[in-house]
Amino acid sequence: MTRVISNVACTRCGCVCDDLTVTVAENRIVDFTPDCSLASEWFNWLRDQPEVPAALIDGRPAEMDAAIQHAAEILDKSSLPLIFGLSRSSTDGQRKACELADKLGAVIDSTASRGHGPSILAFQAAGESTSTLGEVRHRADLVIYWNSDPLYSHPRHLERFVESPGQHFPNGRHGRHVVVVDNRPTKTSAAADTFLQIPRGSDFEVLSLLRCLIRGIPIAPEQFDGLPAEGIRGLAERMRLCQFGAIFFGIRLAAAGNGHASVEALLRLGTELNDYTRFVVRRMRVPGDVTGADSVLCWQTGYPFSISLSRGYPRYGPGEYSAENLLERGEADSVVLVGGERISRLSEAAQKHLQRVPVILLDPAGLNWDVQPQVRFHTAIYGIHCRATAYRMDEVPVPLRKILDSPLPTDHEILDRLIGCVSGAPG
Repeated sequence: MTRVISNVACTRCGCVCDDLTVTVAENRIVDFTPDCSLASEWFNWLRDQPEVPAALIDGRPAEMDAAIQHAAEILDKSSLPLIFGLSRSSTDGQRKACELADKLGAVIDSTASRGHGPSILAFQAAGESTSTLGEVRHRADLVIYWNSDPLYSHPRHLERFVESPGQHFPNGRHGRHVVVVDNRPTKTSAAADTFLQIPRGSDFEVLSLLRCLIRGIPIAPEQFDGLPAEGIRGLAERMRLCQFGAIFFGIRLAAAGNGHASVEALLRLGTELNDYTRFVVRRMRVPGDVTGADSVLCWQTGYPFSISLSRGYPRYGPGEYSAENLLERGEADSVVLVGGERISRLSEAAQKHLQRVPVILLDPAGLNWDVQPQVRFHTAIYGIHCRATAYRMDEVPVPLRKILDSPLPTDHEILDRLIGCVSGAPG
């Protein structure tokens, strides 16, 4: 029997496009529209999912009850457990991870600490001028991509929010101006109306010059010091004169050596532009529900990532309580990975320590990482095997639909059982 399911949401990138139509036959995905390179890779991978046991202990199939009990014993013996990941989960799983961390007195950290962590610190210092992606689509006549190549990383971002018709742009892209600021030509820069190429590592200087030009502070020619002066002056003028501008910046801006300062300068530029027009600044988030992890951790603990609950209350410490630093220092003596997708991005020292401590891994089947977990749980996939909620990159929650059946449990079901089995933090 063939079923056609419409309005399906895809979590392969931060756009969480919810307009897909998926055709299912014999509990397999056989087709989907519209075309997207990331979604195609995702759905093709799902077609070849192997049949696997729900739980393994030391690499051998085990009964679920035995695996839960073994994992609980590991955590009860641990002095400082670390819970890390969360971006492949959804709201329900992220809430249960917080609850488990609270009961254990653990450290909990999301993949943001290995991605947009510097951006979050900049937001806390400078605030942000923001909007939904829908408002950009309906109102923005100037769209700037800074150190971002969405045609590669978020293939339908331009299609859905720049080229699609909006309230004030019934002809879509016509009437809008797209600018790319980057240190190299990209697929997106080739499709842009203006490409401002700047030297690698000069983002902070360029943003500082733009802030001066926006505020009317005179700049001598020598102060540009090899930077494209005419391009920067032209961009500043275009930003001041637009009706509604939006800047989308990529993780490369945050990941640079002075990423925190560069993102803060960009945020302050956006705030200052609101003295003349309407301007917003938004992050281009990585695949999965990392935006949801930020949101859930905030409303559960008050902080977005790198949180210690070892004293019975949340303490925020980017760096000190970030997963990579905690592992490098050898402080975590057990690890619960709610999704293992960022393991390869940890430092060599952190990965070595991860090999020395007991690891409990919750992840879908068919995903193999450079870690040998003592206990592994194969989990159902949110938005494929069960209903859930994921957050789009603009913090808008999007409902995920079930389109296939699976005998595997979800990560929130496993975490809930662990919460019921562990003894909890002493005292």
